[in-house]
This record gives sequence, C-alpha cells and structure tokens, in this order.
Amino acid sequence: MQRDSSSATVSGTDQDDPATDGRVTGRRMASTGSGLRIQGDDNLQSMLVGTVMRKIKSRSWKKQRYFKLQEDCTTIWYKSKKAGNTHSTFSVSDVEAIREGHQSEVLLSIADEFPADRCFTLVFRGRRGNLDLVAESVEEAQSWIRGMKKLIENLENMGEREKLDQWIGDLFKKADKNKDGRMNFKEVRDLLKMMNVDMNEHHAHRLFTVRVFEMADKSQSGTLEDDEFVLFYKMLTQREDLLKVFQDYSADGQKLSQSDLEDFLKEEQLEEDDFQQKAKQLIEHYEPSDTAKLLNAMTFDGFLMYLGSSEGSIFNPRRRGVFQDMSQPLCHYFISSSHNTYLMEDQLRGQSSVEGYIRALNRGCRCVEVDCWDGANGEPIVYHGHTFTSKILFKDVVSAVGKYAFKVSEYPVILSIENHCSIEQQRVMAQHLNHILGDKLLKTTLDGKVGLPSPEDLKGKILLKAKKIGGLEESFNGMVEDSLTGEASDEDEVAEIDKDNLHRDSIRCRFKTKQHLSKELSDCVVYCKSVHFSSFKHSRIHSKFYEVTSFTESKARKHLRDAAAEFVHHNSRQLTRVYPSGFRTDSSNFNPQEMWNAGCQIVALNFQTAGEGMDMNDGLFSQNGHCGYVLKPVFMREAAKRFDPEMPQNQDGYQPVILTIQVISGQQLPKVNIKEDSIVDPLVRVEIHGVPIDQAKQETRYIENNGFNPVWYDTLRFTVHTPELAMVRFVVEDYDKTSKNDFVGQYTLPLSCMQQGYRHIHLLSKDGTTIPPSSLFVHIRITKLDKPSSLS
Repeated sequence: MQRDSSSATVSGTDQDDPATDGRVTGRRMASTGSGLRIQGDDNLQSMLVGTVMRKIKSRSWKKQRYFKLQEDCTTIWYKSKKAGNTHSTFSVSDVEAIREGHQSEVLLSIADEFPADRCFTLVFRGRRGNLDLVAESVEEAQSWIRGMKKLIENLENMGEREKLDQWIGDLFKKADKNKDGRMNFKEVRDLLKMMNVDMNEHHAHRLFTVRVFEMADKSQSGTLEDDEFVLFYKMLTQREDLLKVFQDYSADGQKLSQSDLEDFLKEEQLEEDDFQQKAKQLIEHYEPSDTAKLLNAMTFDGFLMYLGSSEGSIFNPRRRGVFQDMSQPLCHYFISSSHNTYLMEDQLRGQSSVEGYIRALNRGCRCVEVDCWDGANGEPIVYHGHTFTSKILFKDVVSAVGKYAFKVSEYPVILSIENHCSIEQQRVMAQHLNHILGDKLLKTTLDGKVGLPSPEDLKGKILLKAKKIGGLEESFNGMVEDSLTGEASDEDEVAEIDKDNLHRDSIRCRFKTKQHLSKELSDCVVYCKSVHFSSFKHSRIHSKFYEVTSFTESKARKHLRDAAAEFVHHNSRQLTRVYPSGFRTDSSNFNPQEMWNAGCQIVALNFQTAGEGMDMNDGLFSQNGHCGYVLKPVFMREAAKRFDPEMPQNQDGYQPVILTIQVISGQQLPKVNIKEDSIVDPLVRVEIHGVPIDQAKQETRYIENNGFNPVWYDTLRFTVHTPELAMVRFVVEDYDKTSKNDFVGQYTLPLSCMQQGYRHIHLLSKDGTTIPPSSLFVHIRITKLDKPSSLS
C-alpha cells in the first residue's frame, strides 16, 4: 500500500477559493480561533484579504502567487495569478518557525535583487522543504510575519478540547464537498471513509435515518449543519473504554468525587505526589463544569480532558525539562549527534545545504559533522568528497552554526571536522572559525579544570573535534614549536571507509597518509583531539582524557562482540564517536541502541533520513529538556563497575523488571492508503530496545476495517534486565496479508520516562511530527522481578 501524504505535503486541486463563498461557519471560526482576536488585528485582517507575493525556489524560479488566510484561521490558501483554478493549501500547524530576512540559502542567493526586509521563510515541520517568499512591500512582509507568529502561538496555546474542535472543523470542511454549510447522507458516508470507519451502505443509511437524524438533525432538513455535525461526531466517538474506567471509580456513576479521584490516582496511576493536592489541581485545571468544580468533583468530560492531556500521557512530565546532573564530565553523557549534517538526501548525488545544520541544531543535535575540502578562490567547501553531491561554503556552515547553536539548547556544540584541505585553506578555516564564532569558540582550557569539563561548564561554547599537533599539555605549556605546520596521522571517516569498502586496496593507498596541519587550525582544537585507535589495552595505558576515537558501525560492533566490558570501560573515561558504514549510500541509519549499550557518547546518525534509527534518537533525547545531553546510567560512568551489556545480571545493583502493557484502544488513526475505499486494519507492535537479552517485540491482533476507534484489550508482557538502558517503541501498522504492512504511526520513549496506569500515547508520523488527534490508549505496569538464579 502507498501512504496517503495529502496531509503532509502541499497539494494542488481544482476548486475555487473556498473562502470567497462566505459559507464557512461561525462556529468553525470560534472554535479554531479560540482566544484569537481577529477584529482590530490589522495583520490578520490583511491576511484574510490576501496578498500577492513572489514564491522563490532559485535565482531563476521566482513566480507570483496570491496568498490568503482562510476564515478558519488555520489554513493558508494560494494560487497562481495566471488563468486556471489550480490552488494549493497548507495548515498553519505545519509551520514550525518564521525566519525574517535572507535566512535561507535560496533567499541569500537573491539578496542582491530583493531587500531583506521584504523577505521571509516559512519553515515546515519534519523534512518538508521551506517556503521562501518575497512581499511587494515591507509593510506586507511584516503583516504576514507578525500574523503567522500570532497564529502559531495561538495554536501552541490550544488545549486538547480546542485541538479536537479544530480537527472536527477540518473534517466538516473536507466532507462538505458542495460548500453549502451542510452535509447530506452521501457526504457523511464519504466522511466516514475519510475517518477510517467502515460501514456498509444499508447499515449506514439505517443508522443515519433512524438514529443520527432523530438525535442530531435538529433542523429537520435531512442534512447536518455544523453544530449538528459536532453532536453526530460525539455520538461516533463515545469512549466506552474510558467510561468503563470512570464508572469503576465513580461512587454514583455520574462523577468522580475528590475522594474517588484520589483513589484512582493512587491505585491506578501510581502517582507519587500528595494525592489530595493532585486531585484538587486536576479538577481545577481540566473540569469544564463550574458546578462540578464547586462540588470538588470531576465529570466524565473532565476525566476525558485529563487523560488526553500531557499529564495523562505516557511520558512523565517531570522528565520533560532538564532534570539531570549536568556537572559531570562530557564522556558521562549520551550526546545527540549528526552524520553528514550537510546532506539533505543520499550520499552520492544528494543536495548539500546549510539548512541541514539549522534543522539538526533545532532538533537539539549537539554534534554536527563538517566535511571540508579545498574550494575555488581560496575558500574551503563542504560536501561528501569524491561524489556528485553539491557543495556549500565552509564559512556559510560556520555562520549557520554560530547563529543556531544555542536556540534550542544552551549546552555545548561539537563541530566534528573531517579535514581534507591544504595548509593554506586550513588557515582560512581557522580565520573563519575565529572571526565568525568569536568568544563562542572554545580556544583554551578552562581555568582550574583537570580532565574533561561538563556540559554545565561549557554552556554557550562551540568545541572543535579534529586532528591536532601535539597534545594539550604541550600546547598550553608553551612546548609546541613556532612552526606554521605539523603532522598528524590521518584518522578520519575517509580512512575508515576502507574497512567497509569493496575497493579496499585503492582506498587504503589513496588516503592512509600523514596529513599536514596548520598550527592555526590545530590551536582551535582543545578537548576533542581526534586520534587513531590501536586497542583497548593501549588506550588504557596511553590515552589522554581529551582524545576522541571514531569507529564505523561495523568496527564498533566487532569491539562489542570481542570486548564489550572493555568498550564500556573505555567510554567511561573518554569520548567515542560511531558513524554509519560507507555502504549506506542511501543515508540510511543503523539502530543506535547497540552503541549506547557500550556507552558510546557520539552516535552519529543521518538526521535527514526518517525511520527506526531517528525514532530511537528522538525518543532518547526527548527527555532532559531536549537539550541534547542525557546522563548515562551510573554503572556506565564509574570505571570500577565493569558493566558488560552481554551479561547484565553480573552488574552491582542488578534489578530486572516486568513491563506489562495492555493495549486497549486506538483513536482516529490516519489513513495510509490513497484508495478512497481503503480502511486501515490496525495492529500495534511494542518493541523493547536495550541490551541484547532485552531485545524483544510483541504484537496485538489486527482489527479489520477500523482505524477510527479500534479496540484490542490485548496484554503484552516483557522481562527487562537493564531497564536503565531500555527504550520502548510503539508502532501502529496497517495489516496486509499479501505484502508488507504499511506504517501508520509510532512513539518511542525511554522506559525510565514512562508513567504507569491508564495513559494515552500521542502518535508521531514517520517524520517524527505529531498527527493529532491520533492516539493509543494503554495501561502500563512496571514491577520489580526477583533476581533469577540464571538467565535461561
């Protein structure tokens, strides 16, 4: 089956502008624009009227388009000025940020033609390309910039109920094909298919004529108007699963008294807070009825709101912000890291772009790769050497890193330099680093600090990881000669590829050489000197705390097989970088978990490639404030512990757990097949990723033809021997008995961040973006297991 990408991409249709017919309902405006004052806001009024702007794709592709905000205040509509009705739309919720001025490569390329104050860029979520625009005047540009920022802020501040109202309104608009503000039976039947509900013609007609129109069609018109549609939707979305839980704890079946709610929090949710205070807080925050609030009670609507909120989600809100000790040495943290950061696609012919660095840094990445080669006019360039990938200027990369390094996280960024430049251009690199980054570039050791500094020590600093002449001791004791150049063993990815490449002899002969380094560039390297790895024994005796070794994934796996405990011990003292095999020309990723099991800190992934690898990375680093640093378990930080991921039962403090997950139901799963009559047959797979003995997966049965409100009540149990390292991945698929199942959605998080009890899991797309209101409803229990005598 092919995935339906209509909600994720700009799509062309052959309809007139739906905002010009005046039929968008008042309730729709009120619900989606909750808290949004349109009257008196000149920016939004201007957007509603519409504006002609230039859409820019390159220096040679600059075309005028008519843009306008729809009356729902959540959709932007645009079309060509030329004859014809083809138009495109995108949702405000798809826009992650607005950049003013020449802040994209495309707009920089036309900077001489259009002034910065008329230019802006809409940055979309996920891996979708930017939209670069030039307004006719500064005033029009500012209207759209300020208006879009207000719309985005409004969406971000919406509660769960308002988000659901917005989704209902979107459905109404899609289903109302003839735009008359009403839905007839055919439109309602088509809507059901759109919502992943399978219903035969006869049964659907009986339901709507006998039940729906009796109960919902108050206007007696044989159609559903907007408010009637809301009632119809509520009839369809009765949550029997939640009602059962509610009634189990409700003394009168109508409401939860404060005492009832306290019992629920204590017995089911296993909340650790003051139950009385917590219950009061939940009633105050989520209960919509003022009458119930006066009684210190929660109605079923309030219960729904609570369990649909972040407090009712599977991810523990206490672990969202920075909660870990950030004062330990860098080598004690897992560090979110990118490989070939400059690439937007594959490694053979893909586009190189500064945008790759901006996107990675904005996702909390703290280590980016810069692959440097000699360029024209004495300017170093960045690209994937000896391939057909496009080239960008090194100074533009440094500028982007300097600008975006600390927008999302204040903790240090590591620039992993792969240096193929001549001495002359290395000096130019050093000049750019010093001039552009200024005080952000770490040039000297920290006063009074022996050993690797901590993320806290290095806040706001950018570190260079590269080869270096001599060591820190010599550099800062004045022992380095005043020569302009030096030599270092060539230890970088190109040299390492020979272990993974079929053309081994030619690669080895071509790149295994001594490399000349400029002193200026060498002096920019302080705590991250790239060195060649000989053996764990050699490292134990001779290595310095500031030395960093790099391995391909295959080399790292070999060390894991041969000496896992030694590998963990090595990583308790110094940094290690692991990167994808040279065979991965499609920029695919390995599963980073096996490298985290060895305590490898800088596990570099292709951020541009969606899939399991990036799901795992996003999941691990979703905790601790998305700051890009996660503290390793104590048994991986202390050299004396000698943790062996192959034999976890031998560690001190070994405490296995039983993870029990009851998958209860799903809500409004997205349609994945473009065929109109296709309905999802969903199943849920739960995967445990961790030390080898913990790797496991189990599935629910599939539910035929129901992606709207499937119910399973299937229970899955896992024994987890090293819960501190375990990641849990929930994957929803559309079952297909004749071919591979289609991906529907996923959610990945550390076991240590899971909340117990009844929880919602808000699903993410393949790109890692939200797909509201799609969710799973589950019950979670984590119980200690008596230490077994053996792991048979």
